[in-house]
Amino acid sequence: MSARIPRLAAALAATVLAFSMVTSTPVDATPKPKSQHQKVVEFWTNDKVRDAKPRDIVRDPTTGKFTVMKGKPGGGGSVVLGSSWNGGGAVLKTTGKVLFQLPDGYYVCSASVANDTNSGRSVILTAAHCVYDQATHSFATMWMFIPDYDSAAVDLDKEGTFCASTSLGCWTADALVAHRGFTSQPGFNTASTRYDFAFAVVGAGGKNSTQLDATVGSQTVSFNKATLNTTAYLFGYPAAKPYTGKDLIYTVGTLRTDPQNANGTYRVASTLNGGSSGGPWFDPFTAGSGAGTMMSLNSYGYGDSYIQGPFFNGNTQAVYTAALSAATNTVVG
Repeated sequence: MSARIPRLAAALAATVLAFSMVTSTPVDATPKPKSQHQKVVEFWTNDKVRDAKPRDIVRDPTTGKFTVMKGKPGGGGSVVLGSSWNGGGAVLKTTGKVLFQLPDGYYVCSASVANDTNSGRSVILTAAHCVYDQATHSFATMWMFIPDYDSAAVDLDKEGTFCASTSLGCWTADALVAHRGFTSQPGFNTASTRYDFAFAVVGAGGKNSTQLDATVGSQTVSFNKATLNTTAYLFGYPAAKPYTGKDLIYTVGTLRTDPQNANGTYRVASTLNGGSSGGPWFDPFTAGSGAGTMMSLNSYGYGDSYIQGPFFNGNTQAVYTAALSAATNTVVG
């Protein structure tokens, strides 16, 4: 009996030593740093999304002065020339809402996925005034794209992460690219109308950390001046009355130029208003497939039943080309 005691004591001591060695091993409890994508996604709470205002550009037809109408309708006249898009197809997924932050608040625009040749990124077409603030000469921050927003029953009154309630999730910008013809102006003016186009560069995102264009597809972009008096299709997520910002709205109209802007931009009869800025114009467009060629976008209005858009030309192509390789915010030209 007495011989067993030393052996038991030795075994007990060995057990205690082993336990102390295990429990004394340091554990790294430092949380992994969040990616910039995760930071942007978490930044957009339902409250902030609800507070985001349309950034509408309206020109006074008498004085010619442009005004940024923050949260006020800019294209809505008494006749509603826009209808909810029920045709499905590619355009439903490639067109989406944009959320972004400027020094004076949160804003919402529209955008569309453009075709590109780089499999490691996707590029998104939108208006320059949806990526850059001329008043402070600074790019937007917390820029986020939500494709196929129309298909999601998003309830902003519920608690929770906004992106989780969307149909496909959200993609955040790694870089924003605009032309110096826009960024060098002291405010939105006649010169700005010729350069109101931009591209956002996004990496993997969404609910499954996938490339955007591989998830939703993309649309062709043309940089040659479109033919006038043809039929154009305009899309966007207008958020000012009578619209709600929840539905993808479209207009079909004849492509003409704006006589009040020295015919230096396009115009189409439409009441797409605040929130639709940056939404794509297609000519041609196939309604059955929802695919077409983007040749302009929603830019500014006069507070009547027309909306205007810039010509896509060599300057647009230069911005697009820069976006294919841009790693940070870039000004072209």
